[in-house]
Formats: sequence, C-alpha cells, structure tokens
Amino acid sequence: MTETVAVVVVTYNRAELLVGMLDGLAGLERRPDAVIVVDNASTDDTAQVLAARGDLPLQVVTTAENLGGAGGFHLGLRTAVEQGFDRVWLMDDDVVPAPDCLTVLMAQDEDCLTSVREDRAGRLVEKAATRFDLRNPLAIKPKTGMVETDYGSRAAMPALVEVENVAFEGFLVRRSVVEEIGLPDPAFFIFYDDVDFAVRARRAGRRIWAVRDAVLVRQLDFDQQHDLGGWKGYYMYRNLFVVHFRYGENLAVRLKPWLVALVVVLLSPVRGGRAEARNVLRALKDARGLRRLSLSAAPGPGPVPG
Repeated sequence: MTETVAVVVVTYNRAELLVGMLDGLAGLERRPDAVIVVDNASTDDTAQVLAARGDLPLQVVTTAENLGGAGGFHLGLRTAVEQGFDRVWLMDDDVVPAPDCLTVLMAQDEDCLTSVREDRAGRLVEKAATRFDLRNPLAIKPKTGMVETDYGSRAAMPALVEVENVAFEGFLVRRSVVEEIGLPDPAFFIFYDDVDFAVRARRAGRRIWAVRDAVLVRQLDFDQQHDLGGWKGYYMYRNLFVVHFRYGENLAVRLKPWLVALVVVLLSPVRGGRAEARNVLRALKDARGLRRLSLSAAPGPGPVPG
C-alpha cells in the first residue's frame, strides 16, 4: 500500500527562511500529497511568499493571532488528520530537507520517525534525547543523552537510533497515533509541546526512531542559552515543570519543580536576578494549572476552527 503524506509547516515572520524551506520541499524526490502551512499571523512578507508558490500542493491556514509553535502544530496536524492523510511530517520554517529525505522516511514501516539534523557545514546537530529521565529526581535536566553527543557524527550512527523525545523539525507520525493519543497541546505555546507528545506516544507503546539517512539541514545555529529572565524563560520553566507534573514516574520527580524554583530564587542575587526569580515562581504557579492535557489536545477533538 502506498501511504499518503502531508507536510505541516509552522511559520512566523521568517519569510526569507521560509523560501528556502519551501524550495527544499519542491525538490523532494517523493512529492508530498499536501503541504499545509500554518501562518501564525505573520506581519512580514510571508503571505506574498506563499501566494507566489505554484510548485507545491499548498494549503495555507492563516491564524488571527500568533498561536506559538505549539498552537500552530496543533492546528496543522489537526487539519492533516481530518483530511485523512496516512502520515504527517512536521516541519519548522528554518530547515531544508535533502532531496531523498522523505523517500528514506517513508520506506520505514514505523509509526514514529524523525529526520536527523545537521548544520550548514554538515555537522551532526541532532538533539533528540536518547535518554529522557523522568524517574531520577537528581537529574536536574531530564535529557541525559542525545544523538549528537552519543555519536558525534552521522557516520558513527547505526541506521536507526531509538530516541525518547523529538523536535517538531522533521518528525513523521502516522495518523493512527494521533487518533489514539491526541494532538500536540496548544497550551504549551512554545517549548516542550514536542516532548509532551513524544512521552504520550511512548506511553501508548510506540517506539520513536531517528533515521540516520534522512537528512535535514538547519539554516540557523541552535541557541539554547535563552534569557531566563525574559518571556522565553518563563515558558521554558513553566513547560518543563508541566512535563514533570504530568509524567514524573514517582513523587520525588513530580516534586522536583518546587526544588528547582527554590534553588533559582535562592541563587537569583548572584545569577538571574529578580526577573528570573519572578519568572520561575510564576511558572511554578501556572504549571500546576496545566497538570492535565488540554481538552483540545485529547483524543477525538472537534472540528478544525475556521
């Protein structure tokens, strides 16, 4: 059986990067059956870029406001699933697939797969976790191993590497998984929505495989050092705490956000200052209200909003 596949791209005010990404999709050996672009209320030239593309089976969903990456992937994946595509390939707007990337992925008879990212110089930069520890309360950061550090280069990887979380950059999922576990949770806004989805998939018995020969090139360098006193810092803390509250495998892990918040506050005079302390306390309070999966992300959602 030949499965159908839709690509879902979420974009926001990065028209120049989007051009390269769409060029990459247009050059794929295995043409996607649909390319669903969620334009998160961009104010740059994104609309003009999309209107000019006649070489792709493009569907554009323009939101009234910026839903964040989480809201965008929720809406895009929901749209693809409701249209009945067998598989959905999730993409950010700053990556470019190699011409055979989708061919390689579709050849794998697995429910959850991810491409393997490299930078523009060809270096391996795949940060999907090979170990994501929600059991050990002493693991301050649950990601204790990742493809990049475990292998160092693509050549050192086996053909398939099992991973415990993914980024929504090159993640390919079967519709049956979404129908069983639900959609990405839009309440995350940014950060950890992909981790949450991967944890749910694995708890439903799915294994997730990074496919060595499915090459995806990042156009921007990774910047993991966000300002923890700024707005992104709030979401990083809040959503990390939500994952612990939802999926911590024992009481000690589920209580870890309280310890992290205490340490951040105590150290704030010598590191992040009052802004970070305020962020972590607000994040802890708000994370407690997100312990449960949003109703809109649960299995069997209603119709796609217009």
